[in-house]
Amino acid sequence: MGYYEFPPYSYTDAQGQPSGSGLELAARLLDEAGYQADFRSYPGARLYSGLLDGSIHIWAGASGKPELVEHTLEGKHLLGEITLNLYFRHGTPAPRIPDDLQDRGVILITGYSYWQDVNQWLTDPARNITHHRTANHTSALEMLLRRRGDYLLDYQAPVEQAKRTLGMGELPFVEVQRLPLRLIYSRRAPDAERLREDLDRVYQQLQDAGEDLWLY
Repeated sequence: MGYYEFPPYSYTDAQGQPSGSGLELAARLLDEAGYQADFRSYPGARLYSGLLDGSIHIWAGASGKPELVEHTLEGKHLLGEITLNLYFRHGTPAPRIPDDLQDRGVILITGYSYWQDVNQWLTDPARNITHHRTANHTSALEMLLRRRGDYLLDYQAPVEQAKRTLGMGELPFVEVQRLPLRLIYSRRAPDAERLREDLDRVYQQLQDAGEDLWLY
């Protein structure tokens, strides 16, 4: 099972072990269904290529990615939702997206990918948006506060965790996208359809037993 660093859903902890609510749920489903899992962290591009060639069998991530649709199967159960926001400093007017990003600097997390419509306005030469990349969410917030970029484009869950690490208060934002989170299976994985059926069945059994499995 592949994952990338997306706390608190999936990340490598201080001891070098896979951790996070998404991986814990996946591990439980796999165990209940009789599978042994090997969790490995990858950069985003490597994770997607692994799903395409079958070297990665399963991923808990955003469904509907165009580059994956023809090469993957999706679980029927919605695990949660992830929200992509555009953050800005206090005292800055709420931006109209994408018009107010003209000639501005946007802080991005290295290795993260976005949907096609977001990529289009990020890379549109006519908008002249400067990209400031950094490796993690904590440094991204620090860059925003130090005015090393006008806006931060990042996912809400890891930003909330990074804010707690920094002892930060609320930060204004505009919601850009809300994305469904599901188990994604490589079509090239051994017995991919059976794997999906087994985990869908176990999830349904736990849900029917009254368990709250939603990834908040």
